[in-house]
Amino acid sequence: QVQLVESGGGLVQPGGSLRLSCAASGLTISNYGLGWYRQAPGKDRDFVAAISRSGLITSYTDSVKGRFTMSKDNTENSMFLQMNALKPEDTGVYFCAADRRTAATGTADYWGRGTQVTVSS
Repeated sequence: QVQLVESGGGLVQPGGSLRLSCAASGLTISNYGLGWYRQAPGKDRDFVAAISRSGLITSYTDSVKGRFTMSKDNTENSMFLQMNALKPEDTGVYFCAADRRTAATGTADYWGRGTQVTVSS
């Protein structure tokens, strides 16, 4: 059974940092494109970042470029999202995703259940 489990969310002040983790089981992440998405209250789930199967290519939505960094560790079978200079508009539930091709298109084979990130003073 495939599971993706996010952790690391929480409440942080504007300008602060958080590091999200997503631990995978039941699949080998080196065989999957991986991604992070977020859903703000009352809005659709939106793309945040993705990394290719090789780990050589990353992509980000414009609003997080220069502030967020996505990475993965194949030995830990986990992916990460380092979030710096957080803004209130970064608030939402963050989901990790895995797809046999790419997780940058809004669809994926597998999704985690999400972790809440709240940026507020």
